[in-house]
Amino acid sequence: MIAIVDYGAGNLGSVDKAFRYIGADVKVTSDPEEVSKADALVLPGVGAFSHCMDGLESIGLTRVVKDYIQSGKPFLGICIGLQMLFDYSEEKGVHNGLGVLHGKVVKFSFDSTNNPQDVLDKPLKIPHIGWNALEFEKNSSLFDGVKEGERVYFVHSFHAVPAQETDMIASSEYGYRFCCAVQRENVYATQFHPEKSGAIGLRILANFTRLLS
Repeated sequence: MIAIVDYGAGNLGSVDKAFRYIGADVKVTSDPEEVSKADALVLPGVGAFSHCMDGLESIGLTRVVKDYIQSGKPFLGICIGLQMLFDYSEEKGVHNGLGVLHGKVVKFSFDSTNNPQDVLDKPLKIPHIGWNALEFEKNSSLFDGVKEGERVYFVHSFHAVPAQETDMIASSEYGYRFCCAVQRENVYATQFHPEKSGAIGLRILANFTRLLS
């Protein structure tokens, strides 16, 4: 069974529906025992980083999720679920994350240090909403059957900056290159929303479910 962690962070219905569409045995739960016993765990998230971390802590799942990751069983973070894996976020002050991966989460910043002049002349909007192409940084089973350049759906104002680039398996570009997917051993996470990315997103979710076999 794949457990989708319910800590009041929204987008649970679309994640649940996408997994069911591909035939996965999935359950939305906030029960620590069900989370611990799951064969795979999905941590979704939308909204503010601190709100998501507070929600996880308020129902006693922060330690449970970290212990689950250390168990070696498959884990997938989505959107804020990716950001929460890192040491801290700079959204609305500095807020600690789970510290599973080292690095920080920062807001898109379009200035002369990281943008060509034509972007500065026509500043990009924040939040970043829409479809962007994947660029692979290293091989990962999460992207089996997915071609580089395939487009996936994003809704975010902040992005992760991994301290170790080896954790990054895919990037995309919005004014500049940013990390959009990570993997370390059993931990996978995407900044984009696979559940809203059509056939490509379903392929990615199906690749994740195959980790259970």
